[in-house]
Amino acid sequence: MSSFPPLTNDLLLRAARQEPIPRTPVWMMRQAGRYLPEYQAVRSTHEFFDVVRTPALAAEVTLQPVERFPIDAAIIFSDILVIPQVLGLEVQMVKGKGPHFPDPLAEPADLSRLRTPDPATDLDYVLEALTLTRQRLNGRCPLIGFSGAPWTLMAYSIEGGGSKNFSASKRWLYRYPEASHELLQRITDTVIDYLDHQIQAGAQYVQVFDSWAGLLPQPLFETFALPYLAQIAEALTERHPDVPRVVFAKGAHYALDALADTDYSVISLDWTMDPAEARATVGSRAALQGNLDPSALYATPDDIRAQVRRMLDAFGPTGHIANLGHGMHPDHQPAHAGAFVDAVHAISEELRAADAPAGG
Repeated sequence: MSSFPPLTNDLLLRAARQEPIPRTPVWMMRQAGRYLPEYQAVRSTHEFFDVVRTPALAAEVTLQPVERFPIDAAIIFSDILVIPQVLGLEVQMVKGKGPHFPDPLAEPADLSRLRTPDPATDLDYVLEALTLTRQRLNGRCPLIGFSGAPWTLMAYSIEGGGSKNFSASKRWLYRYPEASHELLQRITDTVIDYLDHQIQAGAQYVQVFDSWAGLLPQPLFETFALPYLAQIAEALTERHPDVPRVVFAKGAHYALDALADTDYSVISLDWTMDPAEARATVGSRAALQGNLDPSALYATPDDIRAQVRRMLDAFGPTGHIANLGHGMHPDHQPAHAGAFVDAVHAISEELRAADAPAGG
């Protein structure tokens, strides 16, 4: 990593360490994607997983929003479902439907179909994309790596795709708890190794997406999700103590206090969570990230600025990374994403100036 250019904008990393900074850093989940015409141009001649598996294309798409907006981080273009793929499951991206597993896990006996992957070789395309992107960023902003969380990856692998209630996956937790723990541990071991290699390849901030955490009642979350999330954070802290670790347990309001007791340095909030209440619960144990409602970007730029001001007031100036409460929508207007980014920068600077002591 010493061969990479030095950072000229490290606001994201300083905010994750809860240090005083001149303005709030901002990036957007799914900031590289379908709402950008330049991304659509790439996809017009390449299938989704072809882009993911081609380092030059993945780097190009990752950099598209950085070239368009003054955002404070780039997030590598990839997909959480590369983990089930390297475990031995086929994953297709079906237009208009999303991810599809032709042959998902149905019963515990199906665990015998899984292989033990080596992320260094099986996911080398992601690692190469990270290194190439970090070089092309030339220190403009930090590069984010990511993985799906064990429970979310298990849910997709059993359900075979998206679902309203993931009943087949939850059935495993109730009916096959031992097999569920076996599967979750196998996924966890792979995720730890994968994120370790991402950091070695150039990632400076890593996020674990537990997109379906909110489908679990608290007892199931504490049994089948939290221990594995905690393992990931603990292992990465031991191996890379200076790299911020972020957890996004969407919908799991009840989990904030427990997550704050893990080794995650940042907790990302979805748009239904109250920032002031989250801050009161978490305290100084972790920085917070989020959490504007993505649908707020359908509003006028003036309304977006008003929404951003309310968000920034609620989070306060320290230990906050501005983001959406979930990802960009395909039909968002790029100009409105730009209005969000600009509003975070301008209003956070304004609020800090207003709070500065006289003559300071």
